[in-house]
Amino acid sequence: MKNTEFKTERIGLVANPGKPVWKQAIEQARHLIEASGREVIYEDHLLSVDAFQTEGMEVIRETAERSDVLMVFGGDGTMLHAARSLQGTPTPLLGINTGGLGFLTAAPVEDLEATLQKVWKGQLSLDKRPYIRSHLTGENESTTDLTAVNDFVISRGMASRMIELEVIIDGQLLTQYRCDGFIISTPTGSTAYSLSAGGAVVSPGANVFTLTPICPHTLSNRSVIVDMQSTIEVRILSTRVETVLTADGQKQIELAPNDQVRIHAIPDQVQILNLPENSFFNTLRQKMHWSGSHVTRPKE
Repeated sequence: MKNTEFKTERIGLVANPGKPVWKQAIEQARHLIEASGREVIYEDHLLSVDAFQTEGMEVIRETAERSDVLMVFGGDGTMLHAARSLQGTPTPLLGINTGGLGFLTAAPVEDLEATLQKVWKGQLSLDKRPYIRSHLTGENESTTDLTAVNDFVISRGMASRMIELEVIIDGQLLTQYRCDGFIISTPTGSTAYSLSAGGAVVSPGANVFTLTPICPHTLSNRSVIVDMQSTIEVRILSTRVETVLTADGQKQIELAPNDQVRIHAIPDQVQILNLPENSFFNTLRQKMHWSGSHVTRPKE
């Protein structure tokens, strides 16, 4: 994370209508931005969750292309949705948390006015996070590409049976898994599903993939860390179990036996604005409710 200069003349606004207080937050932001003499860029027809999910990516991208900064009201899921929408555009995201944990957001909605004052003064830092892409090749030579910021997950569908996968890294066999699923995570996604499945917490500056099996049948199977310049290939060995590929827990496609999924990093990066005091480790302690540096010692 580093300090940077950026324009703030045109501020785009995007809100997840499935989150609480989003209307009030948009109105407050609009008032504060216009009172500062700046222009608000806002499309007001994403008023339902369905519209946000179906039309949202195109509207978010169009809003971002007209803005110097795109303010996103929601939680981490909203930030991921916005980030995928912005792939290839230079507009930075500023997340205002109206959702849950909010690892990717800069401040809670209660601190909106104070946060905007810091934006006007240029008192923010810029964090660049990688995008990753999956390329699915089916037996009929059909192909499908997905993009993610957090992770790709290959998992079983509705059946309560394990799936079988073969994982190859840069042309070399890692192993074959019998498991409930397999997570290919970026450092950004290391505090999400990968963490729940036993993966490591990875600092955003580490240029690595975390490969984590979900409930593997072989107990010695553990999370594996590989260079993000690597190409990860996963082949579906299961023949009788529904298998799906999911990007960031949001975009999903079905897989078939012998399908191959190739996953790799791409040059594009999403730019996320944050407050300087929100270092990765400060955020980690607060969001995970870890103990801080102050230790209460018993009185002698």
